[in-house]
Amino acid sequence: MSREVHVRFCEGLQVKFLWPTHPYIPMPRGFLYLTAIIDVYSRYVVGWGISNTLDAACSLNVTKEAIEKYGKPEIINSDQGRQFTCNEWIEYLEKEEIKISMDGKGRAINNIFIERLWRSVKYDYVYIRVPADGLELYQGLNEYFDYYNNQLCHQGIDHQIPVNKYFQAA
Repeated sequence: MSREVHVRFCEGLQVKFLWPTHPYIPMPRGFLYLTAIIDVYSRYVVGWGISNTLDAACSLNVTKEAIEKYGKPEIINSDQGRQFTCNEWIEYLEKEEIKISMDGKGRAINNIFIERLWRSVKYDYVYIRVPADGLELYQGLNEYFDYYNNQLCHQGIDHQIPVNKYFQAA
């Protein structure tokens, strides 16, 4: 199935859905890529992982782990990167009967929630405590996402903590 079939705009949908994507994180020797999945309703990060490549394996593993732990979303939204347009990604989501939504080119506003998360991760952690290597990055992100999910009040959800809002709705 061609990727054009999956390009949809998510504005106005009244469902809980998840948004994965890949920002790069500068490291002393190159870059690492972060995959995260966020529940849009609660801003709860249900899964994340880092990789040194932009292939589908990391995105797929993070997605499978999140589904195993929290259940299937109705919709997964992503950009049109190769990791989200490859056969493995599309076939897995179709097999799980999860609707696929991909942002149109130049439509960064469609994934504003994950873009806001990337800004928070970079400015509240990565740029302040520059990790020396992948292990340090992983440990730091683990601490940061624990804080983000379980302690940080979010203005966009009436100053609630994501974990509380997520499990109220679940």
